[in-house]
Amino acid sequence: MTQRAKIDTDSGGTAGSGPPVEHRPAGLTSAEVEERVARGEVNDVPVRNSRSAVDIVRANVFTRFNAIIGVLWVIMLFVAPIQDSLFGFVIVANTGIGIVQELRAKKTLDGLAVIGEAKPRVRRDGTAAELSTSEIVLGDLIELAPGDKAVVDGVVAEADSLEVDESLLTGEADPVVKKPGDPVMSGSFVVAGGGAFTATKVGREAYAAQLAEEASRFTLVRSELRTGISTILKYVTWMMVPTAIGLIISQLVVKDTDLKDSIARTVGGIVPMIPEGLVLLTSVAFAIGVVRLGRKQCLVQELPAIEGLARVDVVCLDKTGTLTEGGMDVTDLRPLNGSDEAYVRKVLGALGASDPHPNASLRAVIDAYPDPDGWRCTQALPFSSARKYSGAAFDEDGGEGSSWLLGAPDVLLAEGDPALAETDHLNEQGLRVLLLARTDREPGDPGAAEAARPAALVVLEQRLRPDASDTLAYFADQDVAAKVVSGDNAVSVGAVAGKLDMPGAENTVDARTLPEDREKMAEVLEENAVFGRVTPQQKRDMVAALQSRGHTVAMTGDGVNDVLALKDADIGVSMGSGSEATRAVAQIVLLNNSFATLPSVVAEGRRVIGNITRVATLFLTKTVYSVLLAVLVVCSQVEYPFLPRHLTLLSTLTIGVPAFFLALAPNRERAKPHFVRRVMRYAIPGGIIAGAATFTTYLLARHHYSGTDALGAETSAATLTLFLVSLWVLAIIARPYTWWRLALVATMAGAFLLVLVVPWLQDFFALRLVGTTMPWAAVAIAATGAALLELAWRWVDRRFPA
Repeated sequence: MTQRAKIDTDSGGTAGSGPPVEHRPAGLTSAEVEERVARGEVNDVPVRNSRSAVDIVRANVFTRFNAIIGVLWVIMLFVAPIQDSLFGFVIVANTGIGIVQELRAKKTLDGLAVIGEAKPRVRRDGTAAELSTSEIVLGDLIELAPGDKAVVDGVVAEADSLEVDESLLTGEADPVVKKPGDPVMSGSFVVAGGGAFTATKVGREAYAAQLAEEASRFTLVRSELRTGISTILKYVTWMMVPTAIGLIISQLVVKDTDLKDSIARTVGGIVPMIPEGLVLLTSVAFAIGVVRLGRKQCLVQELPAIEGLARVDVVCLDKTGTLTEGGMDVTDLRPLNGSDEAYVRKVLGALGASDPHPNASLRAVIDAYPDPDGWRCTQALPFSSARKYSGAAFDEDGGEGSSWLLGAPDVLLAEGDPALAETDHLNEQGLRVLLLARTDREPGDPGAAEAARPAALVVLEQRLRPDASDTLAYFADQDVAAKVVSGDNAVSVGAVAGKLDMPGAENTVDARTLPEDREKMAEVLEENAVFGRVTPQQKRDMVAALQSRGHTVAMTGDGVNDVLALKDADIGVSMGSGSEATRAVAQIVLLNNSFATLPSVVAEGRRVIGNITRVATLFLTKTVYSVLLAVLVVCSQVEYPFLPRHLTLLSTLTIGVPAFFLALAPNRERAKPHFVRRVMRYAIPGGIIAGAATFTTYLLARHHYSGTDALGAETSAATLTLFLVSLWVLAIIARPYTWWRLALVATMAGAFLLVLVVPWLQDFFALRLVGTTMPWAAVAIAATGAALLELAWRWVDRRFPA
């Protein structure tokens, strides 16, 4: 018979020992559950989910720019050949790709969310079983253990030293001791002890339900990247409207030309002003990021987390469960002060059996020492990360009573105690040490630790994660500062970090010596890498101190003591096996519990942000030169040089196809702030040079050519210049070069050359170079433009550094 069973069946149990089994509520019966379901008294709050398929289609189809392009496309279908309507088919294809990719991301996210969903234990018909949160009904009896989150509102029915943290709801940092009859609010979580509560409010009536539903929605917003793109599109709209009106008047009224040709050239001037592919490409890049991470068992609960982790420059790691695996083994037992080893083993066995919700350390003790016969637990104190020890009081086999504490030696022992020297020696070997101490007071007495007398040291060996060393090396290589923040002994933490070859492991800081002033704390944090004996509140303070220095901080953890820091960090990362509370507040959940997955998340974020920043320059350069060309045409009172087919060809070869490949390429550069400024500082000079070079060629061609087909020859020469300058912009954006980037640029150049030399393509795109003088002049002007681009890019780098 286990100690737990003895506690339950003994009607004389005192506080902390749990109620007698015959008085334990059995929960609802199956018939009562069916009645409540029929009445609709169910927990019907939508689970964490992605956008619906309808929302995805609507977001991709019904956009401001799709509406503009759609109207222009319909007009072109009536007034011009099909070649001039190609831009509409391209938009349809692009939108379709965006919808398919987001639906794939939705499927991946939904599948992972089901895997990662926490299932509370609900007692029905006297038996506890794990159920989905949506299956809970009004009146259900829900069991609680350390790390569990209350998913509905209720009233405590059972309490075994139950301590609940309500800080996420009330802001109160200290845990609240709960007794039978006390209320429990949804969103709070258990930090110590256990018990059960009866659901009194379910569904949308629960206190935190609306907040949780809103906070857990899958979203593509609230990121600097998408906010920046929206800002850019707003300015583009302001520029586009007056320019387009001027172009329409110029082409339809001022120039006395063929009506259909005027309409076609007007549309040709308006369409390229719209960076329609930029929003699409951003959505696709994010969606593909979710799919890629999903294959690695990484649940991204908020898409901006991909972007946020790309900007991280400090990652705070909890040792247990992150650098080490969750399990531990007892490797040695060292009696102190003449204690009898056999008796100490009995005490440890009884202590292990007294806690119905053991942590990893106590579980190792349970595995090593069996529950002794004849011992009865009269009071139990569960482990708390704040006090660093647990305890219990017993009636021993011979009838004698005793009280014991098990916890951190440097907390339970007075400074200078001889046992601390032995503890330090063991800690230096990377071993974890617990002190068993006898006390004259009840375990829950505030002065119990001061009255403790050491009886034995319990030596535990932690299992290092085999991939932790490589992961730490990755962060060091990527200029991401890793900080180990642990509640364990500082020397032990430093030894573990040293075994993993972590830089700075030799300078370990005991968090009890950290200054309370935020500025001074930040200095210590920046200068050191390993911290031990950190309290939950200190973890939160450390995150805030690092953020005050401008750092973007990621925090990893799996225990309830990590929740507050995870919530305050820029990016919270939880292990899949971690407590339900940590998974609820984290933006990223590593379902495979592998710390080695984190570099993949960082790399994915950097790939998305870096590449979108890169290709955004391509799209906005086109917008700038399109607006400039339209303004120059209006001011010069000449025909617009291009038909829609010309700019469709140019956009496809210099922007559309290259941007797709560049957006999905590897990119290890850390994301930088000020997205709009960083993009526009290149796009504006690039667009001005491209537009000016193109219009110069066009004006020269107007003077060079004459006759009925002169406009076609002028257009061809201007198209050649614009393509070559745009290709050079692409060549600059593609740097640093790799074989495939060079091949991409060369392929785009070859495709355009093919159009110029194949007769039926010449006819299809209305591109035919006439003579040799003007085409070579177009090339020379483009070469001058390319040289100016190089100079402008370098000047921008010096004058407006990122």
